[in-house]
Amino acid sequence: MTAVPPWDAFTATEAQVRAMVADPRWQGLSLPDRAHVLAARILVTPDGDRWLFGAHARWHLYDPADGRWHLAPPPRGTRAREVGHAAAALPDAVVPDGYDFHAEPGSTQSFIGPDVPEVLTEQIRSLVRSSGRKSELDYPLTAFDEIFGADVPSTVAAVWGTIMWCAYAPAFDGNERLITIFGEYLRRSLPGDEWVRWLPAPPLRDLVTLVAERLRAGRSREALRLAAVMADTAQILLLDTRFRPRALALLTMVEPVLRRPGLDDPYEDDEAVRRAWLERCPARLCRALLVENDPGAHFSHTVYDLVDALSFTPGPREAAATFLADLSDSKGALPERLDHRLRMAYDELHRAGLTGTSAAESTQPEGFAVRTGGVSVAPAPVVEPVVEVAPPDRGSAAAVLGAAYAMGLAWGRVSGARVPQRGLAGQAALVRRIVHERDDHHSGHT
Repeated sequence: MTAVPPWDAFTATEAQVRAMVADPRWQGLSLPDRAHVLAARILVTPDGDRWLFGAHARWHLYDPADGRWHLAPPPRGTRAREVGHAAAALPDAVVPDGYDFHAEPGSTQSFIGPDVPEVLTEQIRSLVRSSGRKSELDYPLTAFDEIFGADVPSTVAAVWGTIMWCAYAPAFDGNERLITIFGEYLRRSLPGDEWVRWLPAPPLRDLVTLVAERLRAGRSREALRLAAVMADTAQILLLDTRFRPRALALLTMVEPVLRRPGLDDPYEDDEAVRRAWLERCPARLCRALLVENDPGAHFSHTVYDLVDALSFTPGPREAAATFLADLSDSKGALPERLDHRLRMAYDELHRAGLTGTSAAESTQPEGFAVRTGGVSVAPAPVVEPVVEVAPPDRGSAAAVLGAAYAMGLAWGRVSGARVPQRGLAGQAALVRRIVHERDDHHSGHT
């Protein structure tokens, strides 16, 4: 007889809210009516915390100090009961409109561990090979010139940029075939250590620039070809859940140009083209574009992912705080972006002088110089993490690494802080725990 899992208030409430939002009548309800329905299903735990399953199909935790609701994974398995809450006190931002519940969750895994499927890699290899035959005179490198040599056509850069933009967390192990495909085109070695490549995540504007420059030059045929290369790459990337949400979003932005050549011709500059692309993306894919449209909200989602990925630990928030402690926060802006429970764990580390543990590591990787005040800074010694996390298996480790790296990149978008060449201290320590398994092949884990 199959064992029945124990009843969990959070799981049950989530199922109820999902069913309500999926009902076609939800779209016809006014915002106050939706808030009233949600307010009746708020849960409270024995410690007094109030939890709401709302916008983006995610849980929100109420901060009694300032009345804000923060994205935060719930303590599943903890006893909880429904309580009444004033519907008028719910901010509009936590009330789902319905479209936000359609977003595909994707995967938080980095590419350290589970390889990209071979069929995907081979299709990308063929696309890169054909793209590399184009002339750099017809396709000049107007972006990604820090990655590729001057004689590399922008068609190759379009493939690379699409991969990196679509990746949830572009950290790849040294055996990853998807990266070695580009070896002959690289300007110099990629940043990283002896195994992991902690690669930068390009903004959408870099992809737009490749296309928009050709439009301004009167080379509409070449601009269309670059857009087609991006669409072809994104279509291939749909095979892997670590790329799929943003790949879907990019397809919805680029495919209209392929169906209606000249659609972007009226726009005068890169930013105007970028805005036009973003406006084409449907509401159901809005979370995939938070990285572009709302960096602060995107950071909050990556923190949520990190805490969720650490659910195997006795204290996920305390474990997440050790990764947050790696971030450079000279302006003290980080704590206010955290829910009060996570903020307490972070503040405890701060009082002990254990925050900003990776902040001193300003690096000068090969070809990716970091300069401070006009002076190149030599690599600092590897910084040890506050606490080493020990995931139970390789899939869990890859999920933590992906979420932690995505969180670091997202914080960079918000604060301007750089991610060190060898990754943040906690990530680097976790890599050292699993490096001996580098040639293993494991099934996916989201």
